[in-house]
Amino acid sequence: MSADLDPLEQHLVERLRSLERSSAGEAPPAAADVAWRAQVESRAIDHAARWLQAQKLGFYTIGSAGHESNALVALATRPTDPALLHYRSGGFYLARAGQVGHDGVWDVLLGMAAAADEPIAGGRHKVFGNRDLAVIPQTSTIASHLPRAVGIAFAIERAGELDLESEWPRDAVVVCSFGDASLNHATAQSALNAAAHFAYRGEPLPLLFVCEDNGLGISVPTPEGWVEQSLHGRPELAVERADGHDPAQAFETAKELASWVREHRHPAVLHLRTVRYLSHAGADLETAYRPAPEIRADLERDPVLATGRWLAASGARAGEELADEYLEARTRIRDRALEATTRPQLATAEEVMRPLAPRDPAAVESLAETGGVTEERLTLAQSIDAALADALTRHPEALVFGEDVGLKGGVYGVTRGLQGRFGERRVFDTLLDETTILGLALGTAISGLVPIPEIQYLAYLHNAEDQLRGEAATLQFFSQGAYRNGMVVRIQGYGYQKGFGGHFHNDNGVGVLRDIPGLVIASPARPGDAAAMLRTCVAAAKADGSVCVFLEPIALYHTRDLYEEGDELWLGSPAAEHVPVGAAYTHRGGTDLTIVTWGNGLYLSLRTARRLREHGVGVSIVDLRWLAPLPLEEVLREASVTGMTLVVDETRRTGGVGEGVVAELLDAGYDGRLARVSSKDSFVPLGDAARLVLLTEDEVEAAALRLVAG
Repeated sequence: MSADLDPLEQHLVERLRSLERSSAGEAPPAAADVAWRAQVESRAIDHAARWLQAQKLGFYTIGSAGHESNALVALATRPTDPALLHYRSGGFYLARAGQVGHDGVWDVLLGMAAAADEPIAGGRHKVFGNRDLAVIPQTSTIASHLPRAVGIAFAIERAGELDLESEWPRDAVVVCSFGDASLNHATAQSALNAAAHFAYRGEPLPLLFVCEDNGLGISVPTPEGWVEQSLHGRPELAVERADGHDPAQAFETAKELASWVREHRHPAVLHLRTVRYLSHAGADLETAYRPAPEIRADLERDPVLATGRWLAASGARAGEELADEYLEARTRIRDRALEATTRPQLATAEEVMRPLAPRDPAAVESLAETGGVTEERLTLAQSIDAALADALTRHPEALVFGEDVGLKGGVYGVTRGLQGRFGERRVFDTLLDETTILGLALGTAISGLVPIPEIQYLAYLHNAEDQLRGEAATLQFFSQGAYRNGMVVRIQGYGYQKGFGGHFHNDNGVGVLRDIPGLVIASPARPGDAAAMLRTCVAAAKADGSVCVFLEPIALYHTRDLYEEGDELWLGSPAAEHVPVGAAYTHRGGTDLTIVTWGNGLYLSLRTARRLREHGVGVSIVDLRWLAPLPLEEVLREASVTGMTLVVDETRRTGGVGEGVVAELLDAGYDGRLARVSSKDSFVPLGDAARLVLLTEDEVEAAALRLVAG
């Protein structure tokens, strides 16, 4: 026996050696042998990770030890079933790799070593993922992946109904694993509620959740019975329990439940009891919060030992053989782990960022070609509605959904008539839950559809913003583009609604979006721009896999007039010209002052410019149109024409877009005069008090005159 076995390994090897081969046992299924190999290799990888860390050669020590029974779930499903895995689902990953003859061990070792040639994340993170195995990489998986799993299951069925191509087989089952502590997360509860809601309404949803319950959330114990009580609180979900230290029962339960989900297209949960070995991670000292007798008692629930017993009892192996196989795997995997540490890592920032937000402007322009452009002069709301109709007509895989977007046509009428024209399978209402809305977008997008979800108000995005930040925006980055989830998220926002709403209907904070790497943020103000920019976003979602946010200024939805009542100068015909991502538009009116703005700020600035002309000040106004990426070259060019630039920012002073524009101008070497005016660092109150904190025309005019006066 190797001299450096740790106590867990010593116990495992000694108990394996004590097993006697039965001559009267029933032969196990072929899956038992595949599971054994996957479990042994997964355990050996976890020990190798600690060994590498001790030598300062490894970077990741959160392991799967004690959870290896999830390999049986892999073998109960098909290798074409999309899987979103918990970070302790190493056994599952290796078993699925074994199903198709893929070397999953090398994948995992390269990930631990942060090697640039690791096949899914390329050294950017240690994840379980492989397109050929239908395993979608997850990064943190503190339940944030569950809403996407609901969305994928929905997409499989909806694509079939619409006779559309999908990434997955028509009879696929989605497998999604998570931990017992994660069950308490609001995101998990949102996903389970959404799945139950689909089932309650009789809508098909082929989804198998797997709750891997080891009874601990790092150091915090899960109360005995809590997981079962929580899961059984939703009778619409079929729930079965299996014990990881009883592999025959666990395999049969998983197989029967997966088959039931596949046949009935109904969501279910497998409550898989596991045990956690080797503490939470390498830096976690388990003895600081768990008594030694409790830790020792867990050794008898070892799933690797249990599978060894299964094989020995069936007569397939002798105990000595099983112990030797573990020790051989241990040596082999240590050698391969050392080899993995010699592989090159990412060497430059450019290499790291390469898959973050790929852009193919020519492909986007080709897909965004105009069609059905009308000469009719429309409001902003009408222009967006027309653009959505155009997208649904030209892209059969496009879906429009959100709260109230269906029969009602949206709370502001922006989607009016779309459901009647395109049907309730393509334009539909959702739960009043932004996490579910974005989860459906994540799942349909990765499945090959083009989701255009609506978030009814910007303030309500914050309930679910991590679905954009932690899931949508990271997918291409952590899969090197092997998986993409292009989407266009329409968000109704900003202030200036007269006599309505207070903060939650007038939120003007966009800082939470602007720092998400790779996110495209469009924010049209004029009706003519809105349709063209929406076409561009849909095209970018399809061609580049871009995650686009389309911020719509509610106060301008039905605005018709610019200067005087009845002038109808705010109406416009949808532009026939293509508007590239990151392209500004300049309203030229003079060379004394350049105003840089967007959204409601454009409306304020155009009105203010007429007042400034009375003071002899000629103003050109740059409408950013895109908040990410910012059109910096155009801003710098126009600012340099006048040498005097005022940034008009309708958002809050701290964390607002204006901060970014000013910083970029200075970084680019702009040496003209520069000022910024913005709304106050405040939430928007109800009624007339809103004018006290939102940017006004008077403030814009005063700031412009101060700047010009010097």
